Amino acid sequence: MSKFLCEKYKNLEPYVPGEQPKDREYIKLNANETSMLPSPRVYEVLRSGRMKRLGFYADPDALELRNAIAEKYEVTADEVFAGNGSDEVLGMIFLAFFDEHSKIAYPDISYGFYKVFAKSFGIDGTAIPLKEDFTVDVDAFIASGRHIILANPNAPTGYVLPVSEIERMVASDENRLVIIDEAYVDYGNETCIPLTKKYKNLIVVHTMSKSRNLAGAHIGYCIADKELIKDLNGMKYSFNPFSLSDFSIAVGTAAMKDSAYYEECAAMIIEERAYLSEELRKLGFEVLESHTNFIFVHHPVMHAKEYQEKLKNAGILTRYFPQERIDNYLRITIGTREEMEAVVAATRDILQKAAA
Repeated sequence: MSKFLCEKYKNLEPYVPGEQPKDREYIKLNANETSMLPSPRVYEVLRSGRMKRLGFYADPDALELRNAIAEKYEVTADEVFAGNGSDEVLGMIFLAFFDEHSKIAYPDISYGFYKVFAKSFGIDGTAIPLKEDFTVDVDAFIASGRHIILANPNAPTGYVLPVSEIERMVASDENRLVIIDEAYVDYGNETCIPLTKKYKNLIVVHTMSKSRNLAGAHIGYCIADKELIKDLNGMKYSFNPFSLSDFSIAVGTAAMKDSAYYEECAAMIIEERAYLSEELRKLGFEVLESHTNFIFVHHPVMHAKEYQEKLKNAGILTRYFPQERIDNYLRITIGTREEMEAVVAATRDILQKAAA
């Protein structure tokens, strides 16, 4: 580190993304992306005259995109905030609503950025342990007296809380802000967006990087009471009004309007999730019940780190977490049938060689 780094950041542990090796071609199943193509409507945008506008600044309000999101979820545009990926949206939420006097809570096993944001922004954050079965302890969150941030479904476990349990947390204290990160909600789950009409202390965060196949475009948004959204826009205009390019606004709008296509893609992921889960169980793996576009697996003999390394040697990238309680589990993103068959074949070969 340089001598100019602020003292408060010297012990910061940055979020670590999934690796991006360039030494060979890999089947990339380590970052919950997808090799499925974006909506055909996105390609129409790319072929249109819209690209001629790249010499000009985009609409800082991203109203075209926000209108499309509002129409999809039956809310109004002033109840929608859009940003450069859900991480930026979460960052704006932390900046706008939490400070050194705030107290927040998040699960001990969840998306790593929650802890990183808390430390980055000098917020009193505490990790509430998941139960032994990796489910969220709702009563512990309610009893904490803290603001709450949860991924639902959770990552990397894949488990989901019913909306009724989310509502129980939101309703427990009107002065408690509850942020629900629904990055994986489209894979067969119920959204809690309708609750934002009933409660003014709920923010629901979404991304287009998963079910809408747009990780490379990096588009995120959240839905909440319009007063909360007004605060977020004020923060955005105090930091970076043009965080979304005109390109991102255009392709995000196109993808949002093509519900039939993304529902078809999500259904395919659910089908492949069931296929890979069953095949790995046949090979002796424990596979946690998943409600996402990944599975979390454990083998009784082969350690997860060893399994990850051997899959990488076979040209398949997965995600290992050297973290207490889950350091013998491996996360595998769900892809196409061809990719899933490759995982099964490589795993079978790895187990056969280990047994020889």
